[in-house]
Amino acid sequence: MGISLILGPHPPVVPARDGAVLIRRVRAYTFSSDSYERESGGGADCHRQSSGHWIVDSTISNPMSVYEEYRKSRTSWGIGALGSVIVEVELDDIRRTMGIGLSIGGDAACYVIEEHLSRFVLGQDPSNVELIWDQMWRSTMNYGRRGLAVQAMSAIDLAIWDALGKHRGVPVYELLGGKTKGRMPCYATTCRPDLAKEMGFFGAKFPLPYGPASGDWGMRENIATVKKWREAVGPDFPIMIDCYMSLNLPYAIELARKCEPYDVKWIEEALPPDDYEGYSELKKAVSTTMITTGEHEYTRYGFRTLLEKKCADVLQPDITWCGGMTEARRIVALAAAYDIPIIPHGSSIYSYHLQICFPNCPMAEFLVMSPKADSIVSFFGNLFTDEPLPKDGYVELAHDRPGFGVTLNR
Repeated sequence: MGISLILGPHPPVVPARDGAVLIRRVRAYTFSSDSYERESGGGADCHRQSSGHWIVDSTISNPMSVYEEYRKSRTSWGIGALGSVIVEVELDDIRRTMGIGLSIGGDAACYVIEEHLSRFVLGQDPSNVELIWDQMWRSTMNYGRRGLAVQAMSAIDLAIWDALGKHRGVPVYELLGGKTKGRMPCYATTCRPDLAKEMGFFGAKFPLPYGPASGDWGMRENIATVKKWREAVGPDFPIMIDCYMSLNLPYAIELARKCEPYDVKWIEEALPPDDYEGYSELKKAVSTTMITTGEHEYTRYGFRTLLEKKCADVLQPDITWCGGMTEARRIVALAAAYDIPIIPHGSSIYSYHLQICFPNCPMAEFLVMSPKADSIVSFFGNLFTDEPLPKDGYVELAHDRPGFGVTLNR
């Protein structure tokens, strides 16, 4: 007896009814210039910022910190080189309903979307998100699976979910199954945990200044930074450390040990994202703080490896990078089977609508994107006119704002 379960042919998917609403247009574009994107607050690329912004010009440990010439500013090695990609998916209903999705990838992502992926979207019923996603995924396996191709897919997928919610007149969170919490508590990612506490956030994450290439002096400075922020916010306010893929295993273990007196909630993305064995060993070696990662991981296959190898206490997919909403809900479900929480990286409205639906998404990240981290501004700069912002530490999603509930600033 053969092993195949395909006992009859699978006919192609066609519109289920006469007059079905279909996708009539897919458009991908970016900002008119790099300078305009920076002046606009970075759009979908939080690292496309003007000179002096804390997120690019603070001393922040990163993978290129091993090279002295690239240590001073993350823009020096091109952290924001690709820039934003904005995708519009337009339906053929009477209102010409438009959905908006975002990611990073700039002109390169635009090319992938318009010259390759659009063929799997045009003429499709927007409710067929699983079919569209699978065809995009399979067709890019030879050059994709991670990075730019999946980011392009993510932007398309999010635009379709937005269009579908708008067409049906409901928020995306209702399409996903509805709320499990009335509003989302938020922690802040910032260079000023003291100000984040004053703003009402429920915790603060700050960047690690130095990596292994800065030697013992750098480690002492790191611990002095942790001590400074613990003393500034008091003993009960949660603090976390973002290492941005910049450490090695021995250094990460030593960092965790030296942070023990300061009650650090978690150490994030300590190792390169492909070092699954390293993360597994780190989690085994450290019991006084949580280990988190996943910001730069892609699709359920990457997250399955993180889960199977017991690499982290918390996983942090970026919804605009990991495969969009269609894939992110699989990742959340997969993690739930392991009792692992999901706290997505940034991605604002796109992650809020996911997180508010699932019990294993306990809080949201909010990146404080004002240049000096001293005020709450939109994560996506001026791309939207009405991006919801935290108030007293919470983000609320309105029941009467269909799709992702935001309006593109044209």
